[in-house]
Amino acid sequence: MLEHIVFYSLSALVLLSALGVVLHKNTVHSSLFLGLSLAGVAGLYAALGADFLFAAQIMVYVSGIAVLVMFVVMLLGRASDLHLRQVNEYWFVALAICGVSSVGLLRLASARNATLSAGAAHPSTHAIGRLFLGEYLLPFELVSLLLMAALLGAVFFTHKETKEIAS
Repeated sequence: MLEHIVFYSLSALVLLSALGVVLHKNTVHSSLFLGLSLAGVAGLYAALGADFLFAAQIMVYVSGIAVLVMFVVMLLGRASDLHLRQVNEYWFVALAICGVSSVGLLRLASARNATLSAGAAHPSTHAIGRLFLGEYLLPFELVSLLLMAALLGAVFFTHKETKEIAS
């Protein structure tokens, strides 16, 4: 019973804060709602027993991307840039697509509801760590090298050359 209350309250938090991201005209408020929405998703992962996804969500998205968005928003400089219109003339089409998608997902979930059973949540971090350091060590290290190369490439291409004045 308590699991249902936690799940539905976190789901409501995620949905309402996601609506806050879209509906607020103030960019600072939108980015704060984005952080709240991402933290709610992390809470859902924790409630479902996916501890690795919970930690990854907190470390990567909440502390990384949401803080980066806040820094970008705060560094814009002008207060007029922080109040942007977030709804365009195609909002009705987007609403219709969301409605059709939601109905389809609800029908799919209700058809699959009888076949799914909730198992006991058990920690998965140990098993994922063993796979990363065992069977998938080489792909894991290759992905880290690829990300390092992308980071160095981004630094190289965004670096502005400064001309030194000889005295």
